[in-house]
Amino acid sequence: MLTESNHSSGNASKFQTEVEPGRVLTMPTDGTGVAVLDPWLEPFTGALRHRYALFQKYKKMINESGGGYENFTKGYDYFGFHVQKDNSVLYREWAPNATGASLIGEFNNWDHGANVMKKDDYGSFSVVVPPKSDGSVAIPHNSKVKISLVMPNSGERADRLPAWSKRVVQDLNVNPNYEAVFWNPGKQYVFKNKQPPKPKSIRVYEAHVGISTSEYRVGTYKEFTQNILPRIANLGYNTIQLMAIMEHAYYASFGYQVTSFFASSSRYGDPEDLKELIDTAHGLGITVLLDVVHSHASKNVHDGLNMFDGTDHMYFHGGGKGNHDLWDSRLFNYGAYEPLRFLLSNLRYWMNEFQFDGFRFDGVTSILYKHHGMGYGFSGDYREYFNESVDEEGVMYLMLANDMLHQLYPNVITIAEDVSGMPALCRPVPEGGVGFDYRLAMAVPDMWIKMLKEQSDDEWKMGEVIHTLTNRRHLEKNIVYAESHDQALVGDKTLAFWLMDKEMYDFMSKLSPNTPIIDRGIALHKMIRLITHSLGGEGYLNFEGNEFGHPEWLDFPRPGNNSSFHHARRQWNVVDDPLLRYKYLNEWDRAMQLAEAAYGWLSSHQAYVSLKHEGDKVVSYERAGLVFIFNFHPTQSFTDYRIGVETPGEYKLVLDSDSSIFMGHNRIDENGSWFTTPEPWNNRSNYIHVYIPCRTAIVLTTKQNLKWSQKDMVVSYKD
Repeated sequence: MLTESNHSSGNASKFQTEVEPGRVLTMPTDGTGVAVLDPWLEPFTGALRHRYALFQKYKKMINESGGGYENFTKGYDYFGFHVQKDNSVLYREWAPNATGASLIGEFNNWDHGANVMKKDDYGSFSVVVPPKSDGSVAIPHNSKVKISLVMPNSGERADRLPAWSKRVVQDLNVNPNYEAVFWNPGKQYVFKNKQPPKPKSIRVYEAHVGISTSEYRVGTYKEFTQNILPRIANLGYNTIQLMAIMEHAYYASFGYQVTSFFASSSRYGDPEDLKELIDTAHGLGITVLLDVVHSHASKNVHDGLNMFDGTDHMYFHGGGKGNHDLWDSRLFNYGAYEPLRFLLSNLRYWMNEFQFDGFRFDGVTSILYKHHGMGYGFSGDYREYFNESVDEEGVMYLMLANDMLHQLYPNVITIAEDVSGMPALCRPVPEGGVGFDYRLAMAVPDMWIKMLKEQSDDEWKMGEVIHTLTNRRHLEKNIVYAESHDQALVGDKTLAFWLMDKEMYDFMSKLSPNTPIIDRGIALHKMIRLITHSLGGEGYLNFEGNEFGHPEWLDFPRPGNNSSFHHARRQWNVVDDPLLRYKYLNEWDRAMQLAEAAYGWLSSHQAYVSLKHEGDKVVSYERAGLVFIFNFHPTQSFTDYRIGVETPGEYKLVLDSDSSIFMGHNRIDENGSWFTTPEPWNNRSNYIHVYIPCRTAIVLTTKQNLKWSQKDMVVSYKD
């Protein structure tokens, strides 16, 4: 709710905003509203006002010269290829420094003189290719096309892939580079399902289409639709984050070296197949996000944007400012008109043409700072976020992107991958924030890996775990995760591998003994995920396969591994095998998602932590009407352990990590009841006594609040 008002005192106009249910604040309209929420920002109101003024300047430019967001961000309707009513084809391309251009392709036998383009005053070339003599479309569907540009200074010709290409393909038998094709299918995919409502509690399944097969090859969109979407729906995730969709020439880049920004990767199928995937997910009630890469671009020249018109400063900054030394890639000039239109139009394209529901923005730290986060350790000092190291144009671009998306698509979701912790990153732009809905809680997986690498179980410090999981800004939403794709990559280990390592190869079969290492690994894998899920944020993320403790790391085919696909796949066979123990972790993950769907702890207020006992290794907290109790002690179980609770009454079991359906030891009666005693304990009004075995987590709720429990589950695995 935003309501503007003018005050007769002569102060700047203000507006009222509901920052959380029932709490309305009055804020100034000059970009310093976030300082009303966070008094620590008060010394930096000048910087906040300055960056908001820059945002307003560019938004005014878009409104006055670009026709507003609606027109300016539809550059794909102006540039690129467009079939006209008479079946002629209009093609436009911005290449301001080129001195000449021709459209060439299979349709004109690559003749540079056949379809010469004209250049306008703004640096855009255009040409109309007339229809064929029989009246059919001038350029055949799926035929190869290029733009041939006359380079400045040298006068030499260089062929480029059209920057707005919607389809590029690779034929390794002919050329390792990608080639653009004219995409004009006679029958385009028709969406059948409505986009689902914006989830209140976002449970994200991070997925990569190419690795989503057990076979030694690249998976396809159709296979993902048929085989993986049902798995995700069964697990209870309500959101998918699709990685490596924007076309990238180097498969091992994980999709982060984009060459063609408007083309969906042809490795997995054609654009219509991707549309079917998204539409099918929507039919299952699943929101679909695109992992969008606007932080940098591939340095490729022949099949990328680099040196497109013969200069290094067309879409990117020129000279050293335009190079990302760590990533060996090019950096966009966010303050220039056409690059800005290109990037904002790219967001609209994926939303409109493919009906994505939002974006996870990659590499946001690189956009926010001139040092791009390279070799810089953020301490949390607010001065780090408001100094000469901040890239004001990068911040402005992200504000514009979020403002545009939320204005045109009220249900859009945007997530920032940022390691810096910039305050107000996830507050609305009118308040002076950058406008994201969520940020990734990137410190949490680092904490778990560090503990597993460097500490024995009895050295774990409950206070440090709780601090890391709860150390976030109120009113800025976090998506928390125990591990993502970053921890799955070769050179690191997944949590399952840190916990069980090589014993996973020999002792994950039910026919083999349950060794102490496997028993510990299974127990802690479940507990780490539950405490992360329920305490660490307002959203949760899992990378595909990690839910069942995927047995191996992720490594794409590359020269260093003899182009092997062995680790560039997901081994669904191990979770489907009734003789293996992976299924129990999979079922626990499913139980967590179903419990969250019933109780909504992610969309509830942050938890109240009543206990973090270092000696006993016991943690207890309340959230969304639930009581979460963890005993991380490696050997000590506790009987009649006193737990403070606020709500009086009879408590029932919701989840028990020690249940045999999750490969536990069945030490807790799932039909039992826990009754409160009306005496204060640990700053709560009542207490209960519980039996809490070692390496066990239980979740309780009052009998009146019992909406769902693990007893309601129909186990989805075969035993």
